Amino acid sequence: MRLTLLAAACLLATPTVHAQATDAARKLAQDAIIVDTHIDAPGILMDGWADLGNEAKDREFDYPKARAGGLDVAFMSIYTSPRQDADGSAWQAANAMIDGVEALVQRHPDRFAILTSPKDAQRLLQGGRVLLPLGMENGAPIGDKLDNLGFFFDRGVRYITLAHSANNRIADSSYVIDKQWNGLSPFGRDVVKEMNRLGIMVDVSHLADGSAMEAIRLSTVPVIASHSAFRHFTPDFERNISDELAKAVAAKGGVVQVPFGTAFIDPASAADTQAHFRAINDFNRRNAELEAQGKPALARAQFDKDWEAAHPPHQSTLAQVLDQIDYGVKLIGIDHVGIGSDFDGVDGELPGELKTVADYPNLVAGLQARGYGDADIRKILGGNLLRTWAQIEAGAGK
Repeated sequence: MRLTLLAAACLLATPTVHAQATDAARKLAQDAIIVDTHIDAPGILMDGWADLGNEAKDREFDYPKARAGGLDVAFMSIYTSPRQDADGSAWQAANAMIDGVEALVQRHPDRFAILTSPKDAQRLLQGGRVLLPLGMENGAPIGDKLDNLGFFFDRGVRYITLAHSANNRIADSSYVIDKQWNGLSPFGRDVVKEMNRLGIMVDVSHLADGSAMEAIRLSTVPVIASHSAFRHFTPDFERNISDELAKAVAAKGGVVQVPFGTAFIDPASAADTQAHFRAINDFNRRNAELEAQGKPALARAQFDKDWEAAHPPHQSTLAQVLDQIDYGVKLIGIDHVGIGSDFDGVDGELPGELKTVADYPNLVAGLQARGYGDADIRKILGGNLLRTWAQIEAGAGK
């Protein structure tokens, strides 16, 4: 998901809440390796430039905030939309975003480095750097060329979310009512096999259940869900991961990375999100009928305005994020849960205690208050993801 510049500007009027964080929580946040598998900073750079090596008040991720929060490894989301897939611009958009991340690193080599292997993390972290591995959200930039996986691997991409908010040539989306493949496409099966061979993590977030389960079963190495909350709290919201799928991810040795966005962790907001995609589906069908009849199409701008007026944003809390983590730990074990915030990707709709990357100490304090020991908190903050990534890398080429 992506943060609009208008919504980002609202951050200026929403001060970061630090009340939850204790000194012990701040110390652990600084000492642990924090890995966040989903931050949408690159896409916003394409819409409106900011030097993220310095304070950027309209962004949820920048270097000063990351250092304040203890963030060490921030996966930069290379997001492309279904529209860009349809019009053929996804390749260009993905490469431009990767160029943007590379330019940020070149501008501030003392503050950032691109991370392509967990083996290099400790070395590159020296000097206080924040490491920026790349995750591709939506397999659209691959097009229909399997060789493009090797191209993007060479550019630094280390996980790929196979689909996003529409069915594509690889897999079905959780947001779409009418599934195309009911699993992976034949090309999608080849994509998973090639990702395994190269050492690119297979990400099942956003996938329809059938596509996610086939990807998990087909993969010869662990898979991840880079930013998926648990559907237990939002029963009708396929975008969140089911218990069955979460158990399958864990059985394979993978991790479910819990997001912070209100749309995922708050049941009322999740219901609105699901209803929104169904309404869009109906809107598109109606316009197709009107076009077939030679009549003018309905205006999407008016649809969006009416929807927003009827569905004001909901609020969420740190407690809801902690509930997600608690549930995941009980369901699949402490070794299979992590964090994938979706900072800069959810229009600022986040818990008041988790508004930017400066706020991880609040999460740590919440986990401590719920009885988690330091060793287990370190696993959730990043240890589990780094272990899984190392296992996937070790399985490459086999």
